[in-house]
Amino acid sequence: MLSKSQISLLRSLQNKKERKEQGLFLVEGYKSVVEFINSTYQIEAVYHTDSFDPKMLKLSQKINLYNISVTDIEKISSLKTPQEVIALVKIPLYPALNNAKLKQKFSLVLDGIQDPGNMGTIIRTADWFGITDIICSEDTVDAYNPKVVQASMGSLSRINMHYANIITLLPQIGLPVFGAMLNGDNIYQTNFGTEGLIVMGNEGNGMRPAVEQLINKAITIPRTGKAESLNVGIATALFCSEISRNSYNKVGSK
Repeated sequence: MLSKSQISLLRSLQNKKERKEQGLFLVEGYKSVVEFINSTYQIEAVYHTDSFDPKMLKLSQKINLYNISVTDIEKISSLKTPQEVIALVKIPLYPALNNAKLKQKFSLVLDGIQDPGNMGTIIRTADWFGITDIICSEDTVDAYNPKVVQASMGSLSRINMHYANIITLLPQIGLPVFGAMLNGDNIYQTNFGTEGLIVMGNEGNGMRPAVEQLINKAITIPRTGKAESLNVGIATALFCSEISRNSYNKVGSK
């Protein structure tokens, strides 16, 4: 049984300010918990109900396991239908980014993405296409928000999430900067090369003018229908897919 103070702490992690102060977040559900256990993330504790067999986690390291009541699981969960297992995970501290860390690969840059579902989709998409680093503006939704963690379906465990002032950071990195914009070169006719940063803007307003000034090459997904706009998660997937296709073509032509 959890104490009132333990429940209070775990419940408080639904709040961004508390997550930042405590350096902790929650992961809910068997599949996602296993993904984090098998990652480089540090697991502080795992809470489970009587109906869950902790042997299913196949632990190869010592992790604090707590068998708690369904009532307590319901109190600390952010879900309407709580899962049987929840992990308390430490938020990693990544070293400052530079050219050497991002060279010879592509990374995503998110400017003001607000919707947790979109963020979760972007993280899963990055993971699918082998993108390991996502750089976020300081006003982008917190990657450790419970809704983002849930929507990422465990992919967050394999992505390095960086939050920074991207207006000052991007010029320092010194890589080609591609921007998803309404007026730009056709994505299907673009040679992305072998490295760069792909900037995706806010769902409603696009990227800020100051960020637009940093774009080396504006890229557009051509519209052939009548929809007003594309969801940013879908647009990101198309960019990742096209970059991946470019890479395969280069390998095949050697």
